[in-house]
Amino acid sequence: MNVQEDFDKFIKDAKRVLKVSRKPDANEYVDLAKISALGVVVVGGIGYIIVCLGSLIGI
Repeated sequence: MNVQEDFDKFIKDAKRVLKVSRKPDANEYVDLAKISALGVVVVGGIGYIIVCLGSLIGI
């Protein structure tokens, strides 16, 4: 495949994805926001624990 064929395939695939996608309703949006916030809290908590353990060990 050349660059033009790759680009045309990408455009075709992008149009297909946009055609089947839809805007989330309010409940889906709230659920996504809750899950994202939980992920941020979990990653932040793990980072905090690692920093605390590192300061206790003296690294």
